[in-house]
Amino acid sequence: MHETTDRALVERLRDRDEHAVAELASLYGHKIFQLAFRYLRNNEDAEEVVQDVLLKVFRKIDAFRGDSALSSWIFRITFNTAMSRLRRTRAMRHAEVNEIEIRTTPSDDTPAAFDPADWSNLADDAMLRSELRERLAAAVIALPEIYRVPVILRDLQGLSTEEASTRLQIKDQTLKSRLHRGRLLLRERLADFAGGLSMRPTYA
Repeated sequence: MHETTDRALVERLRDRDEHAVAELASLYGHKIFQLAFRYLRNNEDAEEVVQDVLLKVFRKIDAFRGDSALSSWIFRITFNTAMSRLRRTRAMRHAEVNEIEIRTTPSDDTPAAFDPADWSNLADDAMLRSELRERLAAAVIALPEIYRVPVILRDLQGLSTEEASTRLQIKDQTLKSRLHRGRLLLRERLADFAGGLSMRPTYA
């Protein structure tokens, strides 16, 4: 039964079904955290590994060939991500902090001014839409579960307030409060991308 569920989940992820992201987090988020914490011994680092792994799985699902169980593939990614973070943390602790040398003009001790890079040629609509989808998926994954589920039910799956509150077995007002908070968090996390994401400001 679990293998059947995993196969269906893989297909939905390959189809870029954003609804599958919540299921992925629900099925594997806690297990990823436990494995990451075993190596990192730090809640914050382990939480960040969880978000990194879930995003990597979403982005790289086409690389999963099915030779082993989905869980094994995910846990390999988790181990590699945790080890990478552990090495980076150790390096930061032991490395000397060196001031970055910035080229200056011979007659001036202040840093030379650099013209900003011109990214205009890259900012075509297709790329922006694709990046926005990835950023949105990552931002939704990163939401605490108490806010993530209402956002998915209302804004991604299109359930009404009554349907979503019934599904979660909470009061309508509680759902609205959590949804409002989740939308605010999404706006904050996506604010640096194209002026932020326009979410529905009112409750239906």
